[in-house]
Amino acid sequence: MRRQNEDVSGQAGRYQRSPGGMVGALVVLAGVIGVFVALRELKRDDPPSPVRTVDYVQVAEFARKQADFDLVAPESLPAGWRATTVDYVDGEDARWHLGMLTDEENYVGLEQAESSEESMVATYVDQAAVRGGAVDVDGVSWSTWSDEGGDLALLRDDEDTITLVVGNEVPAQELADFAAALR
Repeated sequence: MRRQNEDVSGQAGRYQRSPGGMVGALVVLAGVIGVFVALRELKRDDPPSPVRTVDYVQVAEFARKQADFDLVAPESLPAGWRATTVDYVDGEDARWHLGMLTDEENYVGLEQAESSEESMVATYVDQAAVRGGAVDVDGVSWSTWSDEGGDLALLRDDEDTITLVVGNEVPAQELADFAAALR
């Protein structure tokens, strides 16, 4: 009969197994994992925001040539703002979209389409949006719309084309200044 600490060859094992040895091994393993995680965090080079910036100017120039309506876009964005989405759909249901993030990382969208006011508000603000008073933006009257979620929109109806500037948690004056910059 073999003794407990002998292996198959019949010799005694080199290491004694004990609870203290097990705890020591776990401490060493935890230390190695901790060092690995710390080094990984130090070398991480994540961008500040996963949202990419897009160049909207070329798309706007192309869309202006194609659109049957007076397509508007800012010549430049306010300081700290960046364009994140741009889209133009041609055809019977032509529409123009420019999505931006402000310097505070709040969303602002510019939407244009040959659509009804009700449809644009329901699509881009909220189906339960509430109409507010009119605001004057560089001598042009824009209606205001808001919802309970913090969206505020300025809407201008030019014959068959609706222009909507909508922002989430964006001050009304900031939206008005942006609307004034549309050309």
